[in-house]
Amino acid sequence: MDEADKVDRIRDILFGPQMRDYDGRFQRLEDNLAREANEIRADAQKRLEALERFIKGEVDSINSRAAAEHGERCNATDKLGRDLAETSRNLDTKVSNLSEQTAKNLGELRELLLEQSKILSAEIKEKYDQMKAGLEHEAAQIRSAMTGREALAEMLSEVALRLKNEFRIPGI
Repeated sequence: MDEADKVDRIRDILFGPQMRDYDGRFQRLEDNLAREANEIRADAQKRLEALERFIKGEVDSINSRAAAEHGERCNATDKLGRDLAETSRNLDTKVSNLSEQTAKNLGELRELLLEQSKILSAEIKEKYDQMKAGLEHEAAQIRSAMTGREALAEMLSEVALRLKNEFRIPGI
């Protein structure tokens, strides 16, 4: 067994568990990050689906009300033939108002959807930034610990060589 193998063996004895610990920490960190990203994605999907169902229900309800009222007005027009002109004006007015209200309601629903989408996007970005900052902090701590480990390994290698009287300092 040559010197490099001995140094590698000493390094593995001293730092093997720590490296396995670092590997485990990185794996847990990756797993947590993937799990949280999947949870955020699933939550966002659920919220968007719920919002879509709500909007569709509201639009269907408005359309049903508009269709029902339009049908009632048409039947009333048939029944009130004598008052056809007056009823026709009333019907036109109500249909126009209903169209305006429907347009207004659809505009409000679009605004609500946009607002919810912006809020959800902001929440997703905030969660992403938090996870990214945490990951960067953990990586910096691990890098810092690894730098100290490399210096210790170099020092132990030098001590081992000095103990064997194989380490020569130039000029001495």
